[in-house]
Amino acid sequence: VGGPRNHRCRALSIALMCPRAPIDSAMVSLRLYKTGTADEKRDEAKLATALRVAGASLATLKQERCYMVALEDGAPALSAGDASKLRWLVAETFEQDKTSCSPGLAAPAASDAHTMLLEVGPRLTFATAWSSNAVAICQSAGLRSVARVEMSRRYLISTAEPLTPALRAAVSAALHDRMTEQVYPEPLQSFSSEAPAAAATRTIPLMAEGRAALERLDKEMGLGFDEADLDYYTNLFVDKLGRDPTDVECFDMAQSNSEHSRHWFFGGKMVIDGVEQPQTLFKMVKETLKGDKVVDNSVIAFHDNSSAITGFGVSPLRPSSATGPSEYKQTAELSHLLLTAETHNFPTGVAPFPGAETGTGGRLRDTHATGRGSLVGAGVSAYCTGNLRIPGFEQPWEDEAPLAPNLATPLDIMVSASNGASDYGNKFGEPVLAGFARTFGMELDNGERREWLKPIMFSAGLGQIPDVQSKKGDPEVGMWVVKVGGPAYRIGLGGGAASSKAGGEDADLAALDFDAVQRGDAEMENKMNRVIRACVEMGESNPIVSIHDQGAGGNGNVCKEIVEPLGAKLQARSINSGDATLSILELWGAEYQENSCLLLRPESRPLFEAICARESCPSAFLGQVTGDGMVTLEDSLDGSTPYSLPLEMVLGKLPPKTFVSDRKPYPSKPLSLPDGLTVADALGRVLRLPSVGSKRFLTNKVDRSVTGLIAQQQCVGPLHIPLANCGVIAQTHTDFSGAATAVGEQPIKGLL
Repeated sequence: VGGPRNHRCRALSIALMCPRAPIDSAMVSLRLYKTGTADEKRDEAKLATALRVAGASLATLKQERCYMVALEDGAPALSAGDASKLRWLVAETFEQDKTSCSPGLAAPAASDAHTMLLEVGPRLTFATAWSSNAVAICQSAGLRSVARVEMSRRYLISTAEPLTPALRAAVSAALHDRMTEQVYPEPLQSFSSEAPAAAATRTIPLMAEGRAALERLDKEMGLGFDEADLDYYTNLFVDKLGRDPTDVECFDMAQSNSEHSRHWFFGGKMVIDGVEQPQTLFKMVKETLKGDKVVDNSVIAFHDNSSAITGFGVSPLRPSSATGPSEYKQTAELSHLLLTAETHNFPTGVAPFPGAETGTGGRLRDTHATGRGSLVGAGVSAYCTGNLRIPGFEQPWEDEAPLAPNLATPLDIMVSASNGASDYGNKFGEPVLAGFARTFGMELDNGERREWLKPIMFSAGLGQIPDVQSKKGDPEVGMWVVKVGGPAYRIGLGGGAASSKAGGEDADLAALDFDAVQRGDAEMENKMNRVIRACVEMGESNPIVSIHDQGAGGNGNVCKEIVEPLGAKLQARSINSGDATLSILELWGAEYQENSCLLLRPESRPLFEAICARESCPSAFLGQVTGDGMVTLEDSLDGSTPYSLPLEMVLGKLPPKTFVSDRKPYPSKPLSLPDGLTVADALGRVLRLPSVGSKRFLTNKVDRSVTGLIAQQQCVGPLHIPLANCGVIAQTHTDFSGAATAVGEQPIKGLL
């Protein structure tokens, strides 16, 4: 079984017993079942929608959870007391009556064409994050022999129409995530898997075939290379390096140097109506920090994962020790106010819930990966989609228009994306203080249609950073390159390239788009954040020299960034992996979540490992800074070198790209109101706009006050209506300084 524990397991599938019955290794078919799950309504809505699209209707849906446990290889059967303890943990304190040793759902008769029993659960090639947390709880409760605990979901579905093979496939697709889950045709008897071996690293015949070989790989893997990319990389390998690249190197460059990662458009040459503009967009934005009327209070701007402005002297409580229980002492420090913001549009459009939850997670890592580490405060969440067209509540302005087949519907995005972002923040422990929601879709006078098919999922975060942590240290020869956070999985593959596209234009690459969406684990992010926070709270003794959060391109991007310009030699098999079937390309390039990269001095290693052990957070020491300007990845299994490139050629001063645009006249006409429109009708339409109407559907499902540092959240007044003009956080529990934030947008004016 994969995962951090890396145990070889004997599956008990579930060897859980009713109270007082001892677990026996021969009783491998026993399971524990639980009804009344929190996801019932959500699953019912998803299934009803999927069946409606397929031309059918849902009659009834019943569901239960099945818990499966594996013991360490060679471990004796659990005692009666341990079996009872394990059952109590699964049943939860107040729901003992909902837990049974027998299934509550039975397979329908073969003659029943309207009913099916479906069981779905995690893929067997890796232990889930949920399992890691469950095993940790069992270990803490004294159940030392428990090695893996997984949970499946069992559904008994009845439809008004006979369940054809197509309808059965639609039901299955609606109720499980094919990237991380699978259908169990029969009750699971073992966690062992016969998954294919990891794919070998390939060499791309660029020397023999020239650019055509790279074009073929680009199409096969969805790398998103443009003409400039194809020319540059062909020249790099054929003329400068004189060798063929590996697929690992090509995939890495596609992600690390994508528009998403390098912002070529903002930093490129702009040619408008044949005239090259004097400034790039980046330079125009940076000009706002200059001038006689500008207050020079910028501490961090345009060169780190967040921005910061000058803060205040505060007296926070800090623990005396980062590695064990200790007293808190009041300290004095200068702490700056921090803000970061980003969008996670492409993943949210393809898979709204995981796309938005990992957008929140990535932005949280941007916060704590600023300087040498910083402190998370509160969040901002916002969404822009096309017309919702709520069934039975369609609005007069919502015309029907075709949607991209590989993107979710606007309604699904608005509901599921906000659920994902809220769920992640709630589990992590970050309050949300502000946001907005807007929908739009319309055919303009010039025949163009403007609509958010690829949505906007906007996530921002307030925090603070002590002055002594505000500047990253430079890499030095001999420093350790360290990864901290969860293990690698086959998720988030190709996100940099996929996010650089408009969205929805490559229906034939829908599978690759889906592969590029990450999956979130807020509990692991919380563990990792506590490690970073512990280091930050050490003040001048912070062992972290530099930190970057892992994003698009995975290890390949973040490990290069943090050692630039000196380079490093890294070991691929030192990367924590939760899936034994991952290839080197996947280990190096997957954007698996909840991970950051650090530089540590060799003498700081014992301290950092002790902090990680205290927080139960995995860490991995991949290699050391070399000083030769190369990033080299070695595979100790076969002695190969899947990646070895000079930083200055793949990350340094790469040539800017040129973007050519021409202005087109935009026909406009005076405002014309519909005949017979009354004030009441007009007001009713305005109040039904999501941008104007109540935002309770967003605010009521997310925490707005956790941390005890929230001075103003978005709900105000005796009726707790979400109408606040701003959100405010305090810096400490005893001082009177803090930060205020507000967010707003009016993009539709640009169309007038």
